[in-house]
Amino acid sequence: MTALLESPGTVQVEESRRRRWTRADSIAALFFVLAAFVIYAGLWVNLGSGYLYNSAQDQNMWEWFFETTAQSVWHWQNPLESVLQNYPDGVNMMANTAMLGLSIPLSPVTMLFGPTVTWAIALTGGLSGTAFAWYWVFSRNLVGSRLAAAIGGAFCGFAPPMISHGNAHPNFVVLFLLPFIVLRLIRLAQGARPVRDGLILGALLAYQVFLGEEPLLITMLGFVVFAIAYAASRWREAVAMIKPMVIGLAIAGVLALAIVIFPLWWQFLGPQSYRTLEHGPVGNDTAAFTRFATESIAGQADAAADVSMNRTEENAFFGWPLVVFMVVLTIWLWRNVFARAVAISMFVLAWLSLGVSITVAHKDTGIPGPWKLLADLPLFDSLLESRLAMACIPAVAALLAIATDKVFQAAPSFRDRELPLRWLWLGALVAVLLPIAPTPLQASTRPATPAFFSDGTWRQYVTSGSVVTVPLPNTGDARALHWQVAADVGFPLADGYFVGPNGPHDKRGRYGAPDRFTATLLNDVRETGDVPEVTDAQRAETLADLRYWHADVVVLAPGNNQQSLQATVEQLLRTPARYVDGVWLWDVRQLTAA
Repeated sequence: MTALLESPGTVQVEESRRRRWTRADSIAALFFVLAAFVIYAGLWVNLGSGYLYNSAQDQNMWEWFFETTAQSVWHWQNPLESVLQNYPDGVNMMANTAMLGLSIPLSPVTMLFGPTVTWAIALTGGLSGTAFAWYWVFSRNLVGSRLAAAIGGAFCGFAPPMISHGNAHPNFVVLFLLPFIVLRLIRLAQGARPVRDGLILGALLAYQVFLGEEPLLITMLGFVVFAIAYAASRWREAVAMIKPMVIGLAIAGVLALAIVIFPLWWQFLGPQSYRTLEHGPVGNDTAAFTRFATESIAGQADAAADVSMNRTEENAFFGWPLVVFMVVLTIWLWRNVFARAVAISMFVLAWLSLGVSITVAHKDTGIPGPWKLLADLPLFDSLLESRLAMACIPAVAALLAIATDKVFQAAPSFRDRELPLRWLWLGALVAVLLPIAPTPLQASTRPATPAFFSDGTWRQYVTSGSVVTVPLPNTGDARALHWQVAADVGFPLADGYFVGPNGPHDKRGRYGAPDRFTATLLNDVRETGDVPEVTDAQRAETLADLRYWHADVVVLAPGNNQQSLQATVEQLLRTPARYVDGVWLWDVRQLTAA
């Protein structure tokens, strides 16, 4: 039934025939690209000021990653670090989701057209490219029907968790290498050319490290479960696979390590590195699997928000019709060893994604989940366990493709019936998949950048120091990163939105810079609107912070509780603000130089 289960020689002959590009491939590619453009239409029609509403502050952060990486490449600087945020300590770009494997190749686009265009290309190309990559692997190796492969590919690219991450996380959208990594692992097991396959696998693994390490880790965990399930059913075949797998994996490991060893050293041991990023328990509620994602045809925002961290982390929202359908398909295809192993991996990863303790409709049952065995291991301790449900996506897609292909093979014998089997099957797929089909992502218009930054006025106030925005950029307000990009990243910013260590001697990871008095105070004022009574001791702490940041100018742009923030800074600095080109500012160069 599938080329993946055939002998190596048969696979090579069949693959040679299937590898040819056909009209069906062109149609599939066009469909995937058009679907992705429709989803991001609100962004594409307004590239000048469009902003994905549900990205929160992430679009600002990602555009900053694209812009600073492009500047590093074109000015022959080290792209693994940047001091343009969190000045003067800087940011470890490898320890963040900078996606150097994408941002570096697209640096000419960023330099010519700006990072918003790069952002739109990454997301649109990520969804469509991932869909087509899985379609290609399915159509050449898993099923004979191009339509069956297209159904599987479409699910891989446009499943609800993909669309959810498509609001803000290109590293979980640009997944087009993963199907080829999985395919190469299977090729190693077949044992035809372990050296060649090992070299190809090593190159793919190395490149994926620069696209997204967390998706790679999740995929490898899913593949291990699949491999164990398959080996348990075909243990004699599995024994024969050990030797080529060991040879190929050794070669792949050596090659991949040779390529990524220095960047990984920089990530884990270099400047501003951290050991682990603690998120706390973030497993999926079992109810999440049966609900519909916010941005789907049957989506209900309140019901989705009830059992998810936020709209970019709806990792398990497959909807109850598909969950029931997967149970039915698993029973139907159980005699197929490959399909059985896929189904087992799907259910195990869904189980793992429930976290260290099983929660049912907000009620902690006290029943420990299997994730408890992995949660404290290196690398796994920084992973959001709810994202493990994303490993179910290719498993669901493979079962849909296999089942569709099986129906299409059986269909000719039913041609004389009143209700053709193929149409019945396609009707069932529509009934199951239409409710979770994606809707266009909501885009809003980003407020204009103050002229102080966009017109270059900042040059009159910044010499060799930093700009301190009020409040300082953080996870709740990262507009300053966009202003810095609009100013051609000509100055560094104090604080920022990134991941770094909790302190010089505390290697736990955190979002943003370690807490400093001034940053905390101004953020509290922005949240509450209350103007505190400032003491001389607090003024001294603010002065110490400004000197630490090597501040040249303090800038307040229009925003929430603007008057309260202005009054607070005027108390701290004992100086009234000046209004210049759309912002209120305090020139502090003499203060910090004293």
